[in-house]
Amino acid sequence: MGLPGMVFSSIAVAAGAIMYWAITYQGHGFRFSTIGVILMIVGAFCFVASAVVFGVSRGSIGSNRHSLDRQVTDTSGNTSSVHEETK
Repeated sequence: MGLPGMVFSSIAVAAGAIMYWAITYQGHGFRFSTIGVILMIVGAFCFVASAVVFGVSRGSIGSNRHSLDRQVTDTSGNTSSVHEETK
């Protein structure tokens, strides 16, 4: 889900709208307009679900916590690791 799900849902809604409003053919036994309405409803539901998943997976926007890991080498070849956390 997430962003690809939102794109797929948007395509489903667009295809459903085309089937509902643009196609005038009526076959025997089913109608394209009914399938179009179903696609629009399912696409809208999946779009909302994907947007929720996308929003939750991004984490907090205003987080002030940062961490930095680095390795330092001095002129004699000795190395040391440094881990810094700021709030």
